[in-house]
Amino acid sequence: MKQTAGIHHITAIVGHPQENADFYTNVLGLRLVKKTINFDDPGTYHLYFGNDAGDPGTVMTFFPWANGHSGKIADGQVGRTTFSVPSHALPFWENHLTEQGVAFHKEQHFKETYLTFEDPHGLQLALVEREDGARNKGSHFSEDTAIKGFAGAVLYSSHPDSTSHTLEHVLGFERVGQENDLIRFTSSSDIGNTIDIKISPFGTIGEEGVGMVHHIAFRAENAADQLEWQEHVKKHGFAVTEVRDRNYFKAIYFREAGHILFEIATDDPGFTIDEPLEKLGNTLKLPAKYEKHREKLENILIPIEMGSNKG
Repeated sequence: MKQTAGIHHITAIVGHPQENADFYTNVLGLRLVKKTINFDDPGTYHLYFGNDAGDPGTVMTFFPWANGHSGKIADGQVGRTTFSVPSHALPFWENHLTEQGVAFHKEQHFKETYLTFEDPHGLQLALVEREDGARNKGSHFSEDTAIKGFAGAVLYSSHPDSTSHTLEHVLGFERVGQENDLIRFTSSSDIGNTIDIKISPFGTIGEEGVGMVHHIAFRAENAADQLEWQEHVKKHGFAVTEVRDRNYFKAIYFREAGHILFEIATDDPGFTIDEPLEKLGNTLKLPAKYEKHREKLENILIPIEMGSNKG
């Protein structure tokens, strides 16, 4: 049976791009590792934030809709995205979020403490301490406190049993427990390795818009592995897309029975394919077919001020 290592990236829709950049760099301490466009909607940014190199399992990406309508969070979505911080780091984050005026709550799930909060555009986020995963050396926070990457995500499914089956028998996650309204699954990676499914559906499908996750991507090792995944997903009865080249990874997509959009993305080639590591995210990068439209696109896209862009 094929097994994904875990989460590759999570992509969400947000509001003004400057507010988005300020929150994820200044407040959460992530680095803007790529400033590009939505390849399917070139008048919209696609912004990538992660650890210093934008390693798989660390990157949250965004389509900013500055004047977009708010989405409705319900079934068929990633309900909450959780980031991993080092052991003993939560007291720092409690103080930091308080200083930044970010309201948070404490929750207990599966013997772990979570700080839950929202970003400026309503995305549901959380922090949890995890021992595993490499420390983030590229943040303006210390290695002892900085976000390492994803811990996991909570899925809101219209058919939780079907989504559970897909996670376990298609993507190769292991079911490890159930607590109250959540079923937990884990993968082999030391980061981005935990998926919880909400057992009781809302009974209505969510609506796309600002403040909601667009899709969640899982990891394939490389292009050859991804083609195996494409056939594997087809054999389980899902309509899967052709391979799409996103410059920094290749992607395939399918919508599982609980209405959540899943992607499988390659770990390579990564974000240094068109910028050196020390300059990641400093300039607008365009796919080759859009270079002839650079001046037009730069006039459409809202300028973003990033400072040193080192987290």
